[in-house]
Amino acid sequence: MTSFLPPAFIFIAGAALIPFLNGRLRQAYMILLPCLAFLNLLNMPEGNSWVLNFWEYQLTFARVDKLSMVFAYIFVIMSFAGAIFALHEKDKMQLTAAFLYAGSSLGVVFAGDLLTLFIFWEIMAFASVCLVFARDTQAAIKAAFRYIMVHLFGGLLLLIGILMHVAETGSLEFNLIGLDGLASVFILLGFALNAAIPPLSAWLTDAYPESTVIGTVFLSAFTTKTAVYTLARGFAGTEILMWAGITMIIYGIVFAILENDMRRVLSYSIINQVGFMIVGIGIGTTLAINGAASHAFAHILYKALLMMSAGAVLYLTGRSRCTELGGLYKTMHWTLIFCLVGAASISSFPLTGGFTTKSMIASAAGHEHITIIWLLLTLASAGVFLHAGIKFPYFVFFAKDSGLRPSEKDLPVNMLVAMGFLSFMCILIGVYPQVLYQLLPYPVDYVPYTGDHVVSQLQLLMFSALAFFMLLKYLKRTETLTLDTDWFYRRGAKIVVAALAIPVSWTHNKLGYIFLEKIPNFVIWFGKNPLGAIKIGADTLVVSMVGGKEAKKRLEQEKAAYPGVLKQWSISSAVAIAMVLFAAYMMLFFFR
Repeated sequence: MTSFLPPAFIFIAGAALIPFLNGRLRQAYMILLPCLAFLNLLNMPEGNSWVLNFWEYQLTFARVDKLSMVFAYIFVIMSFAGAIFALHEKDKMQLTAAFLYAGSSLGVVFAGDLLTLFIFWEIMAFASVCLVFARDTQAAIKAAFRYIMVHLFGGLLLLIGILMHVAETGSLEFNLIGLDGLASVFILLGFALNAAIPPLSAWLTDAYPESTVIGTVFLSAFTTKTAVYTLARGFAGTEILMWAGITMIIYGIVFAILENDMRRVLSYSIINQVGFMIVGIGIGTTLAINGAASHAFAHILYKALLMMSAGAVLYLTGRSRCTELGGLYKTMHWTLIFCLVGAASISSFPLTGGFTTKSMIASAAGHEHITIIWLLLTLASAGVFLHAGIKFPYFVFFAKDSGLRPSEKDLPVNMLVAMGFLSFMCILIGVYPQVLYQLLPYPVDYVPYTGDHVVSQLQLLMFSALAFFMLLKYLKRTETLTLDTDWFYRRGAKIVVAALAIPVSWTHNKLGYIFLEKIPNFVIWFGKNPLGAIKIGADTLVVSMVGGKEAKKRLEQEKAAYPGVLKQWSISSAVAIAMVLFAAYMMLFFFR
């Protein structure tokens, strides 16, 4: 008898009760759930439990090891911070979806087999799209529709890969798969889509900025990080992931610098930061996997913090474009401070979480003498500071004064408390990284605070800041529309629909006439007098083959008199006909 519950069950069952609670009771309940889940994590021994026999397979709902636990801890911590941030929210659908989303993400992390993983993977897609729909604007509804279509496609790729994998190996176990055969390619593509690896990444920057203030905070934490976990579990050491990660890093930097919307800047930054993790998984050494896991942990903290600060600005001003913001430092003091903590952490400033985690990945590349990867990671760190460390806070809180004077007194206190909590966490793992290092999958002997590392990182950041302000006139805020790979399915879908409209319409009309009108009418006509209908059919065949005025006249009389008087069959005739039909059926069955 196990002494714990799978954390996914706590959140999913807990989410089902949220619609029935109100006021202070609901607020207390939302805080209590992640606290119970955290205590539950502390009571989970390593090994497999909550195993269900399914045909000849075993479904494992709680595969507990250090890799799954480090992701579980940060997911529960993030759920706690998100719950605090959402305490003022009255939309029960949104709150239910958020907790269902967190629970299904934990289900993925603890899944010991591919079928269980796939089930939670699809629940996660359903729950997350509800957070986009919840904003209830035309743009959000369209983005949510595109989002779910892309994720259904990704889920289909994953399912195809799983079925092929089971057919090849006879096993559902989810362990190291590696890139070995067509099945693994499909599974990798399914994971890659959720990781937002270009060109399968536009769904993220399309949907996340259109979500609600609360929804974007939750969205920034779970989907891409569950993908990082599954890649670390199934494809560690797959070399192609190194180059996919580098592509993500560069892609995210370039588009974030070009982007005007503050939440879209941070969304491109998610792709950029996940790229560092994917590089670590591609390297595949123990140091690199530790780096990827620890950076996922730190990233969830500071990215949620940055999304919260952007959400606070949107909540008070109703604006998200950098061209419409600026000068907010005059009235949004606490939001600015918390934003700067997040910006420092994502930029890997010493004494913040990013400094103690991201550098592990670069060090792993250096230890393996992969010089080009090490060099690109170092240069990319400067690019991160440009777009997320400076551009986001500078254009939102400083730069040209927009004349907006929102008061933080109008901001729900719980939002500030959540930002304060995440700021504390970012600094905690920056000042005392052993708190995080002891959770990592492998023993850690990495020391981040060496004189060389601190000085070189500070130099890199200072030169990045200098470059930003020297190039500031070229980075002025402008009303821009950034074209991404989603252009292909946005425009392509219209072209395909236009091209198929005429033939599909013609086919529909013809088949509709045949199957919806002609055949049903014939069946109704035939059923009025089957024997008379058969006789008319036989006479029609004779007339068409032989002809003759008398035959034609007789046929016309039969049609005019139809259905006429129904002829009663004798029991012997009915039995005889039934026996003939049965004999014909048996002959077809045995001699097919």
